[in-house]
Amino acid sequence: MRRLPRTRRYLRAAPLPHLSTAVSLCAVMVLADAAHAAFVSGLCTVGWLLVGMSSGWLGAAGLCQADALCRYREYRRVRAILMRRGFCPRALRAMSGSRCRRDAALLAAEEAGCGRKARQFFLDLGYRLRHIVPDRVVARPLSLFTPKFLRGTFVPGKKTTVAHEHRRPHGLSVSGTAVSE
Repeated sequence: MRRLPRTRRYLRAAPLPHLSTAVSLCAVMVLADAAHAAFVSGLCTVGWLLVGMSSGWLGAAGLCQADALCRYREYRRVRAILMRRGFCPRALRAMSGSRCRRDAALLAAEEAGCGRKARQFFLDLGYRLRHIVPDRVVARPLSLFTPKFLRGTFVPGKKTTVAHEHRRPHGLSVSGTAVSE
C-alpha cells in the first residue's frame, strides 16, 4: 500500500487529539479577543479572568498535541511490528483501550496491508466509532487524574525495567556452557 506523506500520517494517526487542539485554539482566540475588549473597556478584573481562562485552554491544546505525538509514536511502533510479523492480534489488543489508540493502530495496519483484518478485529472486540472514552475511564471515571493513567497516556510502550545482563543461573558461563568449579 502507498505510504502517506509524514504530515498526513501524523494527522491521521491521531484525529481526535488534533480536533481537540483545534477546538481549544478556537476557544483561546475567542477568550483572548474578549479579554482584549475587556481591557479596552477598562474592566481589568474581567480581562485578567478571561486571560486566565484563555491560558487554560492553551494548556489544554498543548496536552492534546502531546497526546497526538504519543499516538504517532505508537502508530510507528505498531506499524513496525505489523510490517515484521504481519497481522498480530496481540499488538492490536494492546492498542484497543481507547479510540485514539485504535485510530493509530488502524492506520498502522492499513499501511502494513492488514487494515481489513484489524477493523474486523476491533469490531469483534465490540468497539464501534461511538466508543471514544478510554476503557479505564469508563470503568473508573476518577482514574483520569491518577499518575498511572497519565503516564500510560503520555509515555506509551513497554515499561522499562532494570536489565540484568550478568544475571545467570549458578554454574553457567556467559556463553551458556557449564562451568566447573
